[in-house]
Amino acid sequence: MRKPLLRILLAAVLLPLAGHAQQYPVKPVRIVVPTAPGGGTDVVGRVLAQKFTEALGQPFIIDNRGGAGTVLGSAVVAKAPADGYSLLLNHISLAFNATYYRKLPYDTLKDFTPITLVATQPFLLVVHPSLPVKSVRDLVALARKKPGQLAYASGGAGSGPHMSVELLKHAAGIDLLHVPYKGAGPAFIDLMAGQVQMMIATMSLASPHAKEGRVRPLAITSVRRHPAMDTLPTVAESGLPGYRFEVWYGLLAPSGTPAPIIQRLNVTAAKFLQSGEAREKLAGEGLETTPSSADEFAVHLKREVEVWSRVVKAIGQYAD
Repeated sequence: MRKPLLRILLAAVLLPLAGHAQQYPVKPVRIVVPTAPGGGTDVVGRVLAQKFTEALGQPFIIDNRGGAGTVLGSAVVAKAPADGYSLLLNHISLAFNATYYRKLPYDTLKDFTPITLVATQPFLLVVHPSLPVKSVRDLVALARKKPGQLAYASGGAGSGPHMSVELLKHAAGIDLLHVPYKGAGPAFIDLMAGQVQMMIATMSLASPHAKEGRVRPLAITSVRRHPAMDTLPTVAESGLPGYRFEVWYGLLAPSGTPAPIIQRLNVTAAKFLQSGEAREKLAGEGLETTPSSADEFAVHLKREVEVWSRVVKAIGQYAD
């Protein structure tokens, strides 16, 4: 007798959720991008928002909340109602911030429900054209002659551009001055203006300006050369073997968001990300689509938190 009763009770709980998911969304959905407009995260978020809008019949609106290396925007979503109407499009910073910040206004692994991985992207090491270097070796040699005098820009403390250069400093044994901004877009503007000398930035942000000569590319941070810039060496090829940095982008919701809503968003995203249209559109930004199940993204995020915990501790830098 207990099993039939249990089935009835379970159905009573799940049927309303299923109906809710079929109706979802019934109003505009906010996708928080925790960086300023113009960076790689913003590009990915806007492409995904457009496709969600087309597929699900409600506006998916980008809400840029830059600051504190994506912590401010991430906190907005962590504290939002778990109803599917506030989502987070974040990147690898979510993983290393878990250790880099001594105190966070959220728990990285408990306060978010992963929906799907979206894409991966290598970064470019670029310098202002006035800097007298044409390779990573030249840059390292100059930095050793002028310890602490070469300034590099980042999208904020704990951001990808910050941590990637800290890895470079650690690998090369050099000292560089960190100048954080509220997002990669503003940081890159100052790089082009010559206010800072170097930056490691996403391909989507750096590549167009490199082609126009506004910045000089020295190397790519991935383990292999990129087809779009196959003459550009990797950092590892340029005298720092073992160096590797690739950013991933993922979509998340507040913890407790109903599973049917997570599933609907996952299926909708996967359908787009597996299409030739998505691969072509994002490839133009230096991105490779990497759709996943929600569970796969959860495993990936946990593993990345563990990996970057070791890296941050080795570097020995933390933020309050």
